Amino acid sequence: MKMQFFLLGMILTMVCTIGQAQNVPQNSAQNGNWPLFAPLNYQGNGSVYRSANGSPAANYWQNRTDYKIEATLDTVQNILTATETITYTNNSPGALNILWIQMDQNTYLPNARSQYYTNRYRNEFTRGFQIASVQITVNGQLQKANYWINDTRMQIQLPQPLSAKGGKVFIHIQYQYQIPGTFGGRTDYVATQYGKIFEIAQWYPRMCVYDDLEGWSTLPFLGSGEFYCDYGDYDYSITLPAGMIVAGSGELQNPEEVLTPLQRNRLAKAVKSNQTVWIRTLAEVQQQPALKANKTWHFKMLNTRDIAFGASKAYLWDAAKVNLPSGKKCMAMSVYPVESMGDSAWGRATEYLKKSIEYFSEKYFEYPYPVAINEAGIADGMEYPGIVFDGMNDKGKELYRVTAHEIGHNWFPMIVGSDERRYPWMDEGFNTFIDVYASDVFNKGEYAPKRDGEYAPGGGNPADEIVPYLSDPHTPVMMTRADGIPEKYRHPIVYFKPAYGLVLLCEVILGHERFDAAFKHYIQQWAFKHPAPFDFFNTMNNLGGEDLSWFWKEWFFENQPLDQSIENVIYTYQNPANGIDITLVNLQPMVMPIPLEVEYANGEKLQMQLPVETWLQGNIRKVHIATVGKVKSVKIDPKQLLPDANRNNNVFTMPAL
Repeated sequence: MKMQFFLLGMILTMVCTIGQAQNVPQNSAQNGNWPLFAPLNYQGNGSVYRSANGSPAANYWQNRTDYKIEATLDTVQNILTATETITYTNNSPGALNILWIQMDQNTYLPNARSQYYTNRYRNEFTRGFQIASVQITVNGQLQKANYWINDTRMQIQLPQPLSAKGGKVFIHIQYQYQIPGTFGGRTDYVATQYGKIFEIAQWYPRMCVYDDLEGWSTLPFLGSGEFYCDYGDYDYSITLPAGMIVAGSGELQNPEEVLTPLQRNRLAKAVKSNQTVWIRTLAEVQQQPALKANKTWHFKMLNTRDIAFGASKAYLWDAAKVNLPSGKKCMAMSVYPVESMGDSAWGRATEYLKKSIEYFSEKYFEYPYPVAINEAGIADGMEYPGIVFDGMNDKGKELYRVTAHEIGHNWFPMIVGSDERRYPWMDEGFNTFIDVYASDVFNKGEYAPKRDGEYAPGGGNPADEIVPYLSDPHTPVMMTRADGIPEKYRHPIVYFKPAYGLVLLCEVILGHERFDAAFKHYIQQWAFKHPAPFDFFNTMNNLGGEDLSWFWKEWFFENQPLDQSIENVIYTYQNPANGIDITLVNLQPMVMPIPLEVEYANGEKLQMQLPVETWLQGNIRKVHIATVGKVKSVKIDPKQLLPDANRNNNVFTMPAL
């Protein structure tokens, strides 16, 4: 094996370009004028806040939002009523005259903007957030706020500017809303055999982000575009009928008030167990006494950007220990109805959750919270910090994959806090990418390989699956904001293309060693901060040691086809002892490195890769390769990792001498 690598190294040093571009094929770039190799004009030259190397600069800042919420859930009328206090800290270098608040429940109003941005119209509605009062405390003085609401945004006009670099304001909001039924999508309720399941998300007015890139981020909530939130501490309580279980983001503060002694003992056992332990059994669900009293569940979650919860008297509940690299305590839990029981279904949900967290924590960044919950309902695949809503009818491979994907969102964008409404690929694409390798290692590949089954259910080659979209003139580019991507293209462009692009970076362009180090560094330096696309691009350029502008341009800012071909192969001076000369042609605008396989007449194979600079001065190149015998064939991309539009021209078979 060592000799083989030594020989390959000698051969690679002998590869040289011996030809210049000739006549350029139709639709190809002109010789010496490849647009992809021109400088990439994106906002990425560095500032006092963001360094040109991709890291937060010394003066980087972000504002902070802390929440205290006291809510009551009316499980008969399906109404949530709450009082919240927002503590908003302005860490920016400038004073603020106004504040903006997200009002996501208003997306269910009959005249909401979300009714108009697609050809599908909702025919079920709510009254959105019904605001009882909005007050602010400034300099110790409580006063009525001057505010107005437009669609899913509220603006508060401050009586005096909120001072820079640490100024605080307290916002007090009393509100209620009708919980949407099955049409809620991400927030809903549904009936099951032993009671309703409530999935409660986007349930409180929350601050818009004010940052150094856009100022106030006030894109309305339309549906596809998800979230962009400040970090802070959450202290919240949910009051609802006794006998119900609340599964919420964060850590339960009062177990002795809401759980039975037996359930608390089981939790104590689960925190030390690698095997799943029942916390609330089927018998306890079936034998619930009729209770008229209410109970209040109190949770806290620190340094997070959102919270959500599920509630039901129908929940079965199990849990197990998560083994974190640092040894910190963490638990994985699942709650689900009797309809979801069984080892082929939700009986393994906690195992799936536990193993996913352990893998992502070891590989990328340690899971920062003491609890993670997998909740079964009809939201059918939605993520929030510390809790995911998955489909109650999911089973086997489907349940594993949705669990790994949704909890993976705790890394993107819950830990690495990107703007999902502007750049959906920074969470869905990155998360789909890390799913690929998580599936490979789970239970020795039990559900592998995952090559984005949602997108290619037939299990096709990802390189081939993306090809039609690269040539489709209607395909949006990846930098399109989330709500601007038609449903036909949403999964290919938001999930699949960015994930596949990272696979190309990892396995073809940079290699695992350089990619893994740079990608992990990106996560660590932007944990609990707000990176933008150029922060990622610059990090990978600097840590990977490459100017990847050509790749960012063709993959993220454009859609271009790739067609690398072999036009001819001849023996140098007609003698196999002198090696071979290969004429390579790039027939389309996209460029890539060139994986090559030379197969000898005796069946042995030489694997090598030509750098992307092969195409730097033109699209027709001749290269010389030193070989050690008669050659049977030469092939481009033998592992079919590249999205080549025409593989028929990737192989050249040598004529017999």
